[in-house]
Amino acid sequence: MQEKLVMVFMAVVLAFVALIGKITYINASKGSGYTKIVLEQQQYDSRVIPYKRGDIVDCNGTRIATSERVYNVILDVYVMLSDEKYEKPTTEVLETIFGIPEETVREIIEERPESRYEILAKKISYEKAQAIEEDAENYSDVRGIWLEEDYQRSYPYGRLASDVVGFVVGTNEGAIGIESAYNDILNGTNGREYGYFNDDASIERTVKASKNGNTVVSTIDVTLQSMVEQCIREFNEAHAGEARPGQLGSKNTAVMIMDPNTGAILAEASYPDFDLNNPRDLSILYSGEQWSAMSEEEQLTAMNDIWRNFCVSDTFEPGSTVKPMTVAAGLESGILRGDETYDCYGSLHVGDYDISCHQKTGHGTETVQDAVAFSCNVAMMHMAEKIGVDHFLRYQHIFGFGEYTGIDLPGEAYTEELLFNKENMLDVNLATCSFGQGFNVTMTQVAAAFCSLVNGGYYYQPHVVKQIQDGDGKVVEIKDPVLLRKTVSAETSEQLKPYLRAVLEYGTGINAMVPGYDIGGKTGTAEKLPREAENYVLSFIGCAPLENPEVVVYVVIDEPNVARQETSQYVLELSQKIMAQAFPYLDITMKEDYVPEETPAPEEQTENDDASEDYTSYNENYEDTYSNMDGAYIDEDYTPDLDGWAEGMPLEYQVPYPEEEPL
Repeated sequence: MQEKLVMVFMAVVLAFVALIGKITYINASKGSGYTKIVLEQQQYDSRVIPYKRGDIVDCNGTRIATSERVYNVILDVYVMLSDEKYEKPTTEVLETIFGIPEETVREIIEERPESRYEILAKKISYEKAQAIEEDAENYSDVRGIWLEEDYQRSYPYGRLASDVVGFVVGTNEGAIGIESAYNDILNGTNGREYGYFNDDASIERTVKASKNGNTVVSTIDVTLQSMVEQCIREFNEAHAGEARPGQLGSKNTAVMIMDPNTGAILAEASYPDFDLNNPRDLSILYSGEQWSAMSEEEQLTAMNDIWRNFCVSDTFEPGSTVKPMTVAAGLESGILRGDETYDCYGSLHVGDYDISCHQKTGHGTETVQDAVAFSCNVAMMHMAEKIGVDHFLRYQHIFGFGEYTGIDLPGEAYTEELLFNKENMLDVNLATCSFGQGFNVTMTQVAAAFCSLVNGGYYYQPHVVKQIQDGDGKVVEIKDPVLLRKTVSAETSEQLKPYLRAVLEYGTGINAMVPGYDIGGKTGTAEKLPREAENYVLSFIGCAPLENPEVVVYVVIDEPNVARQETSQYVLELSQKIMAQAFPYLDITMKEDYVPEETPAPEEQTENDDASEDYTSYNENYEDTYSNMDGAYIDEDYTPDLDGWAEGMPLEYQVPYPEEEPL
């Protein structure tokens, strides 16, 4: 029995060895052929599981950019053609339900009969996809059609903060704004589902899940942003076509609102803007006929122009908004004490030029505070002469002019070559730069510098993002404020504040005052190159409350569409309107002793009608005289009016002309 068992065992072993040898031989000699036969009897199924790009939300969690689920219609041509009975009903469904012409399907069949993946329609909404699936159940013998999940970027607020938020192109590639700067954080990783199956059996699919992108929490406040943009839009609508027919109310209008104690940008808006859901629609600027008449290159240039973030990417001569920086440079370097006085007779001869003050009849004798309040160019030129080229240039860079601010938005302008240096700055250049002409800056640079000027000298990096969250809302990164440097001492900062308050109390910014708030600020009117074109940039920058600033507001109007662009009243009215809405919303601290004035009843006004009219008339005359308090130009032939230099000034600021002192 044992011998028989051994013989049987040996026979089985030999049979297995022979079988293994045969299999090895077949696999080596004809394996590829059999593999092909097997695979032809199987269907390979593989699809991408798209990730969801992260949301962009405002500081309160309101979505300003999100990704909505949509579906793509996919055709597996190979499956559809696997049996003759599938082709006709499948083609009918594609045409009836999806609206895809039969000719399109036939063309695909002829060109790519083995194709397993043909995208026939994109971005079908979830609601429509559900309806399609229900209708498809009424058709039999339909094979090879399936819906692939995808996501479409959506912007619930349309035009709001368009150049700050940005948009995406192609496959989730951020083009501008936060979408571009934080592209890698917003993007996730696609997953994949794949496996093999045939008609008789199926195998378990393998799924690699997608990883969604993170959420970017911005510093922008949607409500505040909406207020600002509404004010900007109303201004431009009011002046559209006024001096230049067929054009907007300005070439550019831009506003920045910052927290001076962190560098966070609470609102940043510019006009003209565009719809983030349709960024290539430039109907705000061009009619259909105008757009059609443009070449492809001209259209691309036009789109890039409107997509530029004026606050970050455009440069301009700042004008008198930088005069406080000139004064600060003198105080901080110890060259100025603050108790100096200056005589302004309407112009100052520097080099080969007579450089005028905006008040051509002069300001007379004035203190440093008065020079800032009245925005006196002559006083600034005297200060700059004492400060000297070395100190002046050094403080330009300390305040960030000519430097990158490091703001977390793409496209920040390079301005280093737009400033003078020690080798090429002449006396006349030093003079004009003292009041903000002759060098270029960006709005972001001026706003960040002014913040440091009023917050005790701390220069914070401007930023529009405060934290990053994962898909579950958990904070994965906090963008803490970044203190880059000290610009001035706390003492210099405090010394400047009364000067800035004077601007709104009795100086050039009086019409920007908002009752109940302690505001300090500075106006600016810069004449653009070429000077003979007489185009201007109007600006105002202010903060409140001045003693301990909680907010900084910077308003710029580039080439207002009005007859007299140099009239600063336009920017003051816009600034006042914005601050009057923004300050209560932001709960900015008001003056402790402020008591709102009660509007008297109509019958109580009858006794004072004449006085009211006189006061109104005085204000109108005052505004006409002082509406352009900042502009300046170089006039070689200018001769000041020595007899009437003080005409038009309020009586308390008129000073007799000192005849014994030559001009």
